[in-house]
Amino acid sequence: MTGKPAAERRTGLLNGFAAYGMWGLVPLFWPLLKPAGAVEILAHRMVWSLFFVAAALLLIRRWAWLGELLRQPRKLALITVAAAVITVNWGVYIWSVNSGHVVEASLGYFINPLVTIAMGVLLLKERLRPVQWAAVGVGAAAVLVLTVGYGRPPWISLCLAFSFATYGLVKKKVNLGGVESLAAETAIQFLPALAYLLWLGARGDSTFAAEGAGHAALLAATGIVTALPLVCFGAAAIRVPLSTLGLLQYLAPVFQFLLGVLYFKEAMPPERWAGFALVWLALTLLTWDALRTARRAARALAGATGDSGTTGTTGTTGDSVPAAVPVRAGSAPAAARADHMETRS
Repeated sequence: MTGKPAAERRTGLLNGFAAYGMWGLVPLFWPLLKPAGAVEILAHRMVWSLFFVAAALLLIRRWAWLGELLRQPRKLALITVAAAVITVNWGVYIWSVNSGHVVEASLGYFINPLVTIAMGVLLLKERLRPVQWAAVGVGAAAVLVLTVGYGRPPWISLCLAFSFATYGLVKKKVNLGGVESLAAETAIQFLPALAYLLWLGARGDSTFAAEGAGHAALLAATGIVTALPLVCFGAAAIRVPLSTLGLLQYLAPVFQFLLGVLYFKEAMPPERWAGFALVWLALTLLTWDALRTARRAARALAGATGDSGTTGTTGTTGDSVPAAVPVRAGSAPAAARADHMETRS
């Protein structure tokens, strides 16, 4: 009886590692698409993602949500906003990687949980614990140090962090599943993206047919690069606690950072190391506070069930994650939920 949950947990962990690993290694993929520019790559990603996600929905026969969505203008408007915000996020990320700013892009996903919490306070009037306030303060200090180090604000990082935090906030309100939401968003992106690609081809500036079959196949593979980690993440989200996903989320920016420093050989002067160290300190505080609060909630729940005379196994997995805990780099305010944790750059 215990073997099946253990096997399910292992399957979930493997899928979680696969999802965040692919998101973390994606900087290796975008340079392969040169000489295509960032906007052309982005347009191909939108077009091909719709094909692959639609194929997945066709395979699992999950279409009932579409009729409900079409009957709710407010949800459609929110999906449109989400599509616009994730377009900005994807575009900035692709451009930053292909322009030699992988480390700065990884910083965006490190500071995203801090931005998420700040948005929760400002927009949702959430109340933070003292340790969370300390983490936000340390994160703000890190941005100041990095501004001095770069000689400018780390605008790539801030753009990625704020765009994804906004995306998560909108997705939280839409409350659609990962595959369904991505299908709706890419459906909205599809026509503008296709129109841009046709216009680019008419001008003779498209690389899709001009650089050979291999290049065309790589551009088409942007759909797989978008959809496959989502499938793995979905398999993980239903099998492992959110607290575990909250720890796994840091794999992606860690991989991106290591690629930037070790593979792409980007410069890391002392002031940048100092800024990143402050960010990592802030994330350590958040994670420690989240796990401590989850354990306390689990013990309290276990005590309550014990008082009522029942014998359960509640509180052994730490599934209860507080509202303002970052579930992954790129989560929304009140983000101890997996409803938006799917469209990584």
